[in-house]
Amino acid sequence: MALSSENSRPIPANEVERLKVLADFDPDYTDLQSNFENLTALAAKISGSHISLVNLIDSFTQWSVSNYGLDIDQMPREESICQYTIAGDEHLEISDLSIDERSKDFFYVGSPLNLRHYFGVPLKTPGGYNIGALCVMDETAKTLTPDKIELLKLLAKEVVDKLINLKITQNLKNELDESKKSQRKAAHDIRGPLSGVTGIIDIIRKRDVQNQISDVLDYMKMIENSTKGVLTLTEEILNEEKVLKSDDFNVITFKDRLDKLYTPQAKAKNIFFKVIVGAANHNVNFSKYKLLTIAGNLISNAIKFSSDYGTVTVKLDLSVVDKEKTLKIDVSDNGNGLSQESVDKILNGQLESSDGTSGERGYGLGLPMVTENVKSLNGTMEITSQEGWGTNFEITIPLS
Repeated sequence: MALSSENSRPIPANEVERLKVLADFDPDYTDLQSNFENLTALAAKISGSHISLVNLIDSFTQWSVSNYGLDIDQMPREESICQYTIAGDEHLEISDLSIDERSKDFFYVGSPLNLRHYFGVPLKTPGGYNIGALCVMDETAKTLTPDKIELLKLLAKEVVDKLINLKITQNLKNELDESKKSQRKAAHDIRGPLSGVTGIIDIIRKRDVQNQISDVLDYMKMIENSTKGVLTLTEEILNEEKVLKSDDFNVITFKDRLDKLYTPQAKAKNIFFKVIVGAANHNVNFSKYKLLTIAGNLISNAIKFSSDYGTVTVKLDLSVVDKEKTLKIDVSDNGNGLSQESVDKILNGQLESSDGTSGERGYGLGLPMVTENVKSLNGTMEITSQEGWGTNFEITIPLS
């Protein structure tokens, strides 16, 4: 693993790829608790601990997508023990958090929680990327037995398998919905050319003996061309790329998700955070694919690297013109701003080290992934910034 110079925080050597894999799961951090509550309860039971968590860790935040014994949804990544767990290949156990240099000053080690024991297992994907950790914690200093450790490792594998199955299930549902839509479109598109073919045949039948051989050949040529057109259209339909869609996602639910996810981060730093939606198209549904990841990284950057009592504003606007939908996401802050060199590096998808000493230090691991995700959705990103005066990111994404 690689260590950053800021508080010697651990950063996995494959961090960029790890974040991409996590983003590909497209997790909705607000809606996973029920999927893992039995596993977290079982982990606590196996280990004899009072607390068990399933944590997913992105660029800035540890998201507790399932919790048992401790009502917590998130914390800054740098305040978590699991940041050390995902930087290694095996489990991590700390018998007494209060005497370990990595953890002794963390808030949950002191009163009123007074946690002492920690045991965590990386949530490792089949490709070898640690996207988070299954952990148990307790008020009593102790060490787990080998048999309990093996059982917790099996549970961690079950968590990853369940995440994969949830993603597969959602993809299949999306493809089924899209298939129904494509069937209707195919029937409509093919009906016209086929009607033309039957029309030509009807002309030949009605004229019967009046047809000259040259006329028949011309008619046959027309039928051939029309048939080729139908075949070409069929190939296009069969090879048409499927687009993920959502049943109930619109700008209002998007706003609600962002409010729930990032208001705690803003309050923790005395940042005034607000999400504004445009005046139109509130009930128009669209796919949420990658949108929470894109907006979330921009918001976390803005909050984390703004001064206390600063302002972070998100604007969501959906336009619909001739049935074509376009989503615009604006994220602005009044923080330290970026130099033109930093803006160019972000737009080019280049990774900035987190070892910098200026305000743009935070625009590192998360933003190259934002750039890549925006491009994958055929979107655009514009950055307006002035050092000392803040930054505005404007994302424009066409939606199918």
